[in-house]
Amino acid sequence: MLLPGLLCDSALWEPQRTGLADIADVTVADLTRHDSIKAMAGSVLETAPPRFCLAGLSMGGYVALEIMRQAPDRVERLALLDTSARVDTAENFRRRRGLISLARMGRFKGVTPRLLPMLLHPDRLSDEGLTQLVMDMAERVGQEAFIRQQTAILGREDSRPGLSSIDCPTLVICGRQDQITPPELSEELAAGIPQAELFILENCGHLSSIERPDEVNAHFRRWLQD
Repeated sequence: MLLPGLLCDSALWEPQRTGLADIADVTVADLTRHDSIKAMAGSVLETAPPRFCLAGLSMGGYVALEIMRQAPDRVERLALLDTSARVDTAENFRRRRGLISLARMGRFKGVTPRLLPMLLHPDRLSDEGLTQLVMDMAERVGQEAFIRQQTAILGREDSRPGLSSIDCPTLVICGRQDQITPPELSEELAAGIPQAELFILENCGHLSSIERPDEVNAHFRRWLQD
């Protein structure tokens, strides 16, 4: 079960869906319909099999950590990509509230070219296929779902107190140049989870699953088969 990030859909995980099809029955959750992380987690659990492996990127990681609170016994393996156990800083909280206000006034612009440097490694900004993929995902998610997702992120819990209780094999991955959830946040996750392994991907920004799909798939393949 793969969980997308903010303004992302199943395309975020397409390299994993196709690249791991020989060893895994891959499902990508829809995280656009609810305005709380708890409700998003509940919707995933409603459709997931009794036992499953779980991976989330960015906002998807917040949902994955909530699933570990709600139903830890159902998760066989956990992967957290480019995410954090922390709640927003005061600055990020204000920024999200401002973006919600703009969206409600009809000024939702999705991911524009000027925002791409926050999401992708500088070397990938000239990759028109990749940049268009990111912008197309945001357009498909749209204004109303963006407001719901930002509202959910604002209301999320601090997951740090529960990290030590996660007792399944856990993979933590982060791009070295991730500007949104930098590597120190993944280091904190890996240090707090007893069975966690940490991998920092070089020359990679925030969207590791599509920026470095071969490396992510190699880590996932070992994670699923060990």
